[in-house]
Amino acid sequence: MKKSLLVITLSGMGLMAFAQSGHLMQGVGAANMSMGGASTAQPIDINGALQWNPAATSAFKNTIVTLDAGVMFSAPKLYSTVPTPGGPMSGESASELGPSVLPSLGLVFGKESSKHTFGFSAFGVSGFGVDFPESTTNPINMPQNQGGFGHLESSYMMLQLGASYSYAINDKLSIGIQPTFNYSALQVKPNPLASPSQTLGEYPNSDNASATGYGGQIGVFYDSQKGIKLGASYKTEQSFSEFNFKGTFSDGSAASETKFTMNFPAIASVGIGYSNDLLDLALDYRRVFYSATEGFEKSGWSIGANGYPTGAVAGFGWKDINIISAGVQLKVIEKIPLRVGYTYNSNPIDPELAMYSVSAPAIIEHAIQLGVGFNLGEKLTINTTYHHGFSAGKTTGSMLSPMAISPSNPNGAIPNSEVAYDMTTDMFIIGLSYTFK
Repeated sequence: MKKSLLVITLSGMGLMAFAQSGHLMQGVGAANMSMGGASTAQPIDINGALQWNPAATSAFKNTIVTLDAGVMFSAPKLYSTVPTPGGPMSGESASELGPSVLPSLGLVFGKESSKHTFGFSAFGVSGFGVDFPESTTNPINMPQNQGGFGHLESSYMMLQLGASYSYAINDKLSIGIQPTFNYSALQVKPNPLASPSQTLGEYPNSDNASATGYGGQIGVFYDSQKGIKLGASYKTEQSFSEFNFKGTFSDGSAASETKFTMNFPAIASVGIGYSNDLLDLALDYRRVFYSATEGFEKSGWSIGANGYPTGAVAGFGWKDINIISAGVQLKVIEKIPLRVGYTYNSNPIDPELAMYSVSAPAIIEHAIQLGVGFNLGEKLTINTTYHHGFSAGKTTGSMLSPMAISPSNPNGAIPNSEVAYDMTTDMFIIGLSYTFK
């Protein structure tokens, strides 16, 4: 294959494999995940309220602490096809990344006689990555000296801290606010956010880079006291500092320092819930605003001072997505509630721009969750959940190269080429909830 294929394939290293809804976890903790993430108007547990609607923490009238840990197993696959003189060459690669741990800690201070409720949360809201090995059959993972990508590896994590406050205007209506503080770390090998070496024809491998960010959330919660509940919240864009990447090329030479800002998108949520003695129902709709988020709103190649593409990726061009979360909790056996949840996520990736997100195949469009709780007395509850997510077919597009850009081909699509990815996920979560009475 031609040396230019290196630029085509490496250009896809825009992002690592993020979580469920684009790169947003659809739920937090065992109880909330088992309800499909629906909690804006149905605070089954404090984690869901702290994550999706701080006003809903008014529903809790005791001091409650939760500790959850999940283990996720992801199985992304990467496919590619390139034209050759002897005909198309196609192959596929499976990620060899091991399981990822997703922790969460929640704390709410409530009193029956008080209109004020305070909370604290430390949630892993996004994380894990991909590890596609070097291949001799899949063009995109061919060794770099043969014009392919080689070993494609990435890792990412984001921890979000929140301090919430809610005020009960009356026994039905509450409002809430929550400032948020974030820490994220990203490593990409090779790193297409940097310009490639003109002599070696390759991108550098970058060291781990970290960034800090901040934002906030507001919400409103209404409980009719007759079963129907309503809720709405808005979480602002989380503004991050720059990732500062330092890397090296295969010959040991240092790459130029690369800076890149990748914020976390704003999220608007509305929900409805219904409860009686036998069941709790929850339905949420969310809009995630990727298209207006720095790091996602741009797409294509960076342009140098000379007016020509540098070979570095400028952005990933993700679209806004819609999320529908639904859950039911059956309380037929009072001390052993059973839960079933479903989540739908639209795909943020435009097929024409699929190449830029080749390292982010975690586009889970459908997810089902099964959970059960064990109430061990009045204070301690154990919650468990199993999750399975899958793509609705492959995300497919053309290989892209800055050398193929023209007025009629602004992204540099390579004729008769293809890149595609899909994925499944499985997760097991266990959580403890303790109420101080």
